[in-house]
Amino acid sequence: MIRYITGRVLGMVVVLFLVTLFTYAIFFLLSPDPAAQICGKNCTPELIDQIRTNLGLDQPFWTQFFTYVGGLFTGRTFMVAGAPVDCAAPCLGYSFQTSQLVGDMIVQRLPISVTIALGAAVLWVLAGLVTGVLSAAKEGAFVDRFFAGLTLTAMSIPNYVLALVLQFVLVVALGWLPFPQAVSFTDDPGRWFLNFLMPWVVLAAGYAATYTRLTRANVIETLQENFVRTARAKGLAPALVWRRHALRPALTPIVTIFGLDLAGLLGGALITEKVFGLNGVGKLTADSIAANDQPVIMAVTLLSAVFVIVGILVVDLLYSVIDPRVRTGGAQ
Repeated sequence: MIRYITGRVLGMVVVLFLVTLFTYAIFFLLSPDPAAQICGKNCTPELIDQIRTNLGLDQPFWTQFFTYVGGLFTGRTFMVAGAPVDCAAPCLGYSFQTSQLVGDMIVQRLPISVTIALGAAVLWVLAGLVTGVLSAAKEGAFVDRFFAGLTLTAMSIPNYVLALVLQFVLVVALGWLPFPQAVSFTDDPGRWFLNFLMPWVVLAAGYAATYTRLTRANVIETLQENFVRTARAKGLAPALVWRRHALRPALTPIVTIFGLDLAGLLGGALITEKVFGLNGVGKLTADSIAANDQPVIMAVTLLSAVFVIVGILVVDLLYSVIDPRVRTGGAQ
């Protein structure tokens, strides 16, 4: 197992290096000159050259790239208005659009994105597993057809449309919920919960529909396996057959997509945060793209890649716990 984990970690490092390289190359080759953007309208070629020198943009591509990578491990020092600004490791860069360290910007907004992702994940997993199992247990019955129609509807509605509809109905028309505002959990737990309720529902709707369909298909397939038929033939209680022999093998694909979905959302739910005005990493990404704030976009891309790769590793390690038939090479 240790050998397996070591190999996967080394693979993660290689993937992160390639993601960083490709992302940096795209910005280096295709993006407008950051020095000209920072300089503004009343600018001279001499001032642009000075800004470019301060930013290190006059260096060759590989020099700039390895300086950026080195900052992730050892930190960097940026020259801002003639004064040095220290960026401790892992240094994700300095935003000259907002005059802030990128790492500080992400740390300030990450808790909101994590709260949205975890809350939505709880909703979609519970809803998806419960409705999927009920559909499989009542295959072909009214319950099965009802959930099939419900999941098809949920998968067909875009997130931003559902968000706008919920805001109009629940906030404007009925007044049942407040519009999301910045309220901490310690100050007002009730208001905090109501603030995140609509974003959770919006994000969970589409995922829950996918999990319902996948759970239903996996459970029905597992119930037809020989080991399940053998358990039933031995006279085991139906509840025991479902819990021990049917559900655990059927959950393996669910864990796979759950790890990827949750990891992807931890990097920010761009559309949902933008629609509800939640100042998370997703909204930061949208604002940075609009302003062409390259260091922030680079940092968010790298952060999302870290979440996804770590999520994949965790999922692989959980396989052998959920389904005894699955073993990693190092565990055999």
